[in-house]
Amino acid sequence: MGTADVEFEWLFREEFPAVLRTVFLICHDGEQARDITQEAFVQLLRHWKSVSGYERPGAWVRRVAIRLTMQSLRRERLRSVLEREVDAPVVQTPADVDLLHAIADLPPKQRAATVLFYFEDMPLADVAQILGCSHATARVHVQRARTRLAAVLGEEVSDDVG
Repeated sequence: MGTADVEFEWLFREEFPAVLRTVFLICHDGEQARDITQEAFVQLLRHWKSVSGYERPGAWVRRVAIRLTMQSLRRERLRSVLEREVDAPVVQTPADVDLLHAIADLPPKQRAATVLFYFEDMPLADVAQILGCSHATARVHVQRARTRLAAVLGEEVSDDVG
């Protein structure tokens, strides 16, 4: 083990419990605190070559951990606000449940294309832009998804994808 490895390991052993405690006291969630603290130390390891020369590398990792915690809390707060804003339930009938399960079984790109095209009522050009693909590729994703959904739901498929 090299000197840099020994120094990092020493800092990790010395600072991890204190950083974990700090993050926990901010977020009040043990599992989330552990995940964030681990991510902060992963970032420290990535930047160890430069950060190891700092006067207080422990302060650097603590600052990263706090930044990650604040980002996580903002995401949670936003998610909570958005969940409260939703007026109508997404699932209303057994057919809706079947459709949602069938969509969940699609490959991710087909799932995204289907949701954007049919549920968000976006034109294929916008779907392609959001997915980062060509118009033709977006059309193929929607068509393949539609074919799979029809097979699963026992419906006929027409080719009306624009």
